[in-house]
Amino acid sequence: MTITKIEFAVPMVCQSCVDSVNKVLNGADEVKNFEVDLSQERVMVESSLPIHELQSLLESSGKRVIITGVGSKKLASAVAVLGYPVGFSKGPVQGVVRFTEVEEECIIDGTIDGLKPGLHGFHIYSSGDLSQGCDSIGDHYNPYNAPHGGPDDNIKNKHLGDLGNITSDESGRAAFRIIDKYMKVQDLIGRSLAVTAQADDLGRGSNAGSKVDGNSGERIGCGIIARSAGILENTKRICLCTGRTLWDEKGLTDQTSVGSAQTTPKLIT
Repeated sequence: MTITKIEFAVPMVCQSCVDSVNKVLNGADEVKNFEVDLSQERVMVESSLPIHELQSLLESSGKRVIITGVGSKKLASAVAVLGYPVGFSKGPVQGVVRFTEVEEECIIDGTIDGLKPGLHGFHIYSSGDLSQGCDSIGDHYNPYNAPHGGPDDNIKNKHLGDLGNITSDESGRAAFRIIDKYMKVQDLIGRSLAVTAQADDLGRGSNAGSKVDGNSGERIGCGIIARSAGILENTKRICLCTGRTLWDEKGLTDQTSVGSAQTTPKLIT
C-alpha cells in the first residue's frame, strides 16, 4: 500500500489541542506515523488515506486544517487547480489535484466538484497553454506515440496521460486517489490536467475516436500542473483564523478555502 507524507498547519495553543489531534490519528488504521508539533502548530502524517479523507479526519478533532506540503524534499510535488480563477471550466467545475512522487510511483490525489453524476474522462495533456481555455492544451500527453488506452494498460498501449475515469457522486463531487507507476512529476510540470464531459471508453470502442481520446467528449475543466511545496518547504505565514496567507488576505473573497475544491494556487504552492 502506497504511503504519502503530508504536512498540515493546525491551530493549537495548548496540550489539550495536541491530545485531540492525537486521539483522531491514533484511531485510524491507515495512519502509519505522525508527529504533532505544538510550538510550530504543525502536524506531519504518513498515511495511505487520500488527502481529502486525512484532512477530514484531522478536522474531526474540531480544528481548522490547512495542507502546507506533500511528499518530500527530495522528490517533486505538483498541483493543478481546475476552474476559476487560475484554471478554466465550462460551468461550475472546480477542483484541486495533487501529484506526489513516492519511490517508484506517482500518486494523483484530489477532488473535483460541479460534475454531473457518473463517469468522466480524466487526462493529462501535452501543453500548459490556457489562452483558449481547455481547447488550447493540446492532445493527451503521449511521449511514446502510443494509441489511447486505459490506466491499467501496458505503456505501449496507452498514452502516458491516460488516467481513465473518475466517478462523481450525486452531489457532483469526484474524490479519487490514483497510483501510476510510469509518471515522473518533474515531467508533468507545465502541462495540463483536464476532466471531460463523458466517460472514457479506454480505447475499447469501435470507432477511430476511441484510439484518440476514448470518445470522452468536451473538456469541461482544466488547469496547469505547477510545482508545489514539499514537506517543510512552505515558508508562507498562515493566518489560521481565516485560512489565508497573511499577504494574500487583501482582495480575496470569503469563499476561498485552503485545501478544498475552492483553493487558489497562491495559497497552496
